[in-house]
Amino acid sequence: MMAALFTHHVDFIAENADALLRAIPAAPGVFSLRGETGEPYITRTADLRRRLRRLLAPPEALDDSGNPVLSKRLNLRDRVRSIDYTHTGSDFESTLLLYHASRLAFGPEQARKRLRLHTPYLVRITITHQHPRAYVTNRLSKKSLIESFGPFPSRAAAERYGDAVLDLFKLRRCYEDLEPYPDHPGCVYGEMNKCLMPCKEGNPAACTPAEYAVEANRVFDFFHTRGQSLLDEIAARRDAASEAMDFETAATHHKQWEKVRSATLLADELVRPLAELRALILQQSVPPADDASHDSAAVFLFANGYLTGPAPLSTLGVRAVREQTAVGSSLFAQPLMLAPVPLDEPSSIQTPEDRARAVIETLTAQTTQQAALDEFCDALSLLRRWYYRPEKQRAGEVFLPNADGGWPIRRILNGAARIVLGPPAEAAPVDREAFKDLKTKVIHAGREGVERVVPVLPRRSKRKPAETLSENEPRA
Repeated sequence: MMAALFTHHVDFIAENADALLRAIPAAPGVFSLRGETGEPYITRTADLRRRLRRLLAPPEALDDSGNPVLSKRLNLRDRVRSIDYTHTGSDFESTLLLYHASRLAFGPEQARKRLRLHTPYLVRITITHQHPRAYVTNRLSKKSLIESFGPFPSRAAAERYGDAVLDLFKLRRCYEDLEPYPDHPGCVYGEMNKCLMPCKEGNPAACTPAEYAVEANRVFDFFHTRGQSLLDEIAARRDAASEAMDFETAATHHKQWEKVRSATLLADELVRPLAELRALILQQSVPPADDASHDSAAVFLFANGYLTGPAPLSTLGVRAVREQTAVGSSLFAQPLMLAPVPLDEPSSIQTPEDRARAVIETLTAQTTQQAALDEFCDALSLLRRWYYRPEKQRAGEVFLPNADGGWPIRRILNGAARIVLGPPAEAAPVDREAFKDLKTKVIHAGREGVERVVPVLPRRSKRKPAETLSENEPRA
């Protein structure tokens, strides 16, 4: 079963180590070393050949008897019997493959410890409780899955967002199991009018269970819609006040709208209801071994607690996307972007949009069932670890579904083209004095039908002003 995860298998023979290691590519990947007995040695590396050579090469130092001198460097030459490895295209793919291999070889618990995976911090609102409350946690259960929102980069970020949201409502913040009675002492939030005080049920100053349920549902809708529900509610009141010429009230509502908006910005775009969280990730794919043109990106999908992939997405035929990525969308700069399109005869060739939809459907078919809870937490941890890296260190791109549940296909194709093309090449430095040594100049270089060579005229010298004679100077 372990060999099924890796694309290459090699039986290691110490006498032929040099020839075997030369056949292994000097590229990033994940490998597994197995002996006759015992657990495998599984890790990832930026250079498969160099790392395996360090582990399996003969010792460099020998004593007078020809025996290897003990060294602190790990050497498994005498214990390894087989090598399994896979060439990967990105660090994200290497991490995902390492997790699956470790999970299969050592079990879920050991794999989680080896990769240091922890359930991300979430915001949960116990909407099914008699007296709901919102709090930050990193414990997930099947019951709490539909009540949790995240993931957040840290506990501090989750608490900052949760506190900002609770400041907009009057939901309780106490953690005790309430047993309401009219003479309950309450808390400071009730004294500050920041809580409906469900603990004092029956007291005229407290709310009724129905009123508290309505407030709890408003908070749940806020988390579920990323604040859009409250923004629309306040915007409607603001617009109504403006139409009634009550501009002071409209200004008050607008200030409240800005406060809600600032609270929503504390949550990143990835923060969604966990039960509905889906994300599509684009990474560099493994280049072909035959030195053919590399025009594919690797696609990964997070859905229903599974992190599946990679699946290749070809950018063949995405000419306009590639050209816009490199030089912009100006038709003056790229006149060839206007490709003729037949209107009468339907094309039998699969379009890039169709290929992208087919790739997404293939990955979605692998995530139809809900993942087990431990695998859900591990996949969520891998996604959080990659997504919340600093932007300069996070390779690849991520796309989230539209509001209607569909995927932004055109944006995904643009992202795939950027992944394949890589960052735009820096323009060569311009030597402003070089034209003095040239006799011709190329105008519109690279533009078919427009490029032409013109002569460069020499620079005209300025005429000296005419000399005038002074009045006292004799004329010739």
